[in-house]
Amino acid sequence: MTITLLFMAALMIVVSWWILKQTVNTEPWEASVVCRSPGDLGGRSLPQSDSKLGLFVFLAVVTSLFSLFISAYMMRMELGDWRPLRDPDLLWFNTAGLVFSSVALQWALIAARRGQMTRTRYGMLAAGFFALAFMAGQLVAWQQLIALGYLAQSNPANAFFYLITGLHAIHLLGGLVVWSRTTFKLLAGAELARVRLSVELCALYWHFLLVIWGILFSLLLLT
Repeated sequence: MTITLLFMAALMIVVSWWILKQTVNTEPWEASVVCRSPGDLGGRSLPQSDSKLGLFVFLAVVTSLFSLFISAYMMRMELGDWRPLRDPDLLWFNTAGLVFSSVALQWALIAARRGQMTRTRYGMLAAGFFALAFMAGQLVAWQQLIALGYLAQSNPANAFFYLITGLHAIHLLGGLVVWSRTTFKLLAGAELARVRLSVELCALYWHFLLVIWGILFSLLLLT
C-alpha cells in the first residue's frame, strides 16, 4: 500500500509540474490573443487562455483516472492469483514511435511559431505517421499475446495489461481526431495563425500522453 501511494504521488507530481511549467511559460500578452478558426463555434473559437485552461482541466481529470487504475493495478498484484505476463519486445519499438511523434509535434509547434508553413505541415504529418505506427504496434502486440494464450479472462494481470494499454490508446485515438482536423486545415491552405493554437494544444496533449505512457511502460516492466 505504501508503494502504491508513493507511486501515485510521484505520478501527480510529474504531471502537475509539467502542467504548471506550460502555464508559466505562457506570456500574458499571448493569453489574451483570440485565435479564430472557420467552422468552429460559428467561425469563432475560445480565447487561447480558455482553450489551454480547458485542456489542462481535462489533463488533470485524465491524470486522476490513470492514477486510480495504477493504484488498482498495484493493489491487485499483491493477491496470490496474480501471474505477470512477459511484456512483448514490440513495446520498446512502440515507445520509440510515440517519442518520435511527440518530437515531430514539438518541431511543428516551433515552426508554427516562426511562421514556417512547410515545416509545420511536415511536422504534423510526421507526428501522425509515428502515432499511427504506435497504435498499429500496440494492436500487433495484443494479437501476439492473445496468440500465446494470454487472454484477458485467464488472469488478472492479463486483464489489467489490456485495460491500461487500451485506455491509453483510446486517449491517443481521441488526440488523432484533433490532429487530423488541424492537419487537413494546414493542407487545405488555412492561414498558419488560425491553426497555430491547435498545433500547440496537440503538442501539449502528445507530450502528456508520452509521460503517461512512460509511467505505464515502466510499471509494466518493473512488475
